[in-house]
Amino acid sequence: MSVQMIDRPRVGVALAALAMLACSPGDSGVAFAKSAPGKRLEAAATVSGPGVMLRFVLAPSEQSARYRVRERLVGYELPNDAVGETKSVTGTIAFDSSGNIIRQESKFVVDAATFVSDKNRRDGYVRGRLLDAEQYPSIVLIPTKVRGVALPLPTSGSRAIEVTGDLTVRGVTRPTTWKGTAQFKDGRIAGSATTAFTFDDFQIEQPRVPVLLSVADTIQLEIDFNLIPQR
Repeated sequence: MSVQMIDRPRVGVALAALAMLACSPGDSGVAFAKSAPGKRLEAAATVSGPGVMLRFVLAPSEQSARYRVRERLVGYELPNDAVGETKSVTGTIAFDSSGNIIRQESKFVVDAATFVSDKNRRDGYVRGRLLDAEQYPSIVLIPTKVRGVALPLPTSGSRAIEVTGDLTVRGVTRPTTWKGTAQFKDGRIAGSATTAFTFDDFQIEQPRVPVLLSVADTIQLEIDFNLIPQR
């Protein structure tokens, strides 16, 4: 079986996150790295305040999200990672002149019904029983804070990043932390980020089916993202 926004999205938000936002144990991650001197992008998301200074959107068809869960199947001696991936990821992230995320202008969305793995039976179980994609069609990440980068943004190079944000799965919302890397080139931000959580965190029933000998309690959600500036 397999499950969890964003990668590596190989999330993304990461998302910048599922930019991001996608399951196995591990740290979480998106981010924007250091650049000096400048205004650090690590303040909490603003509800109101200065207008939008920077806005990035996910480039069409240039991002993906995946879940990763460690499982052991009947007939296999060793455990393996169940992995499901989707390219149905959209999103925007906006910053004000102080480097704060503008919450009402920032959101990443993954289509919960589009994860595909190497087994059709698993895909049906994930979409129907685990994610209940018919009732809850979207996995949503609202980024609230970014660490690791400053204004003005770097014009080249790679940085380690960390993004915190509110992740909603099956109608349940919890704070998450995403860790990853971001590459800066030609005004774009590309990279990947990861977060991890348990089935219980989002009130998801841990799979118990005859073909499964065991399944880990930790889900890793990854996102690969390519953000382009929106003028």
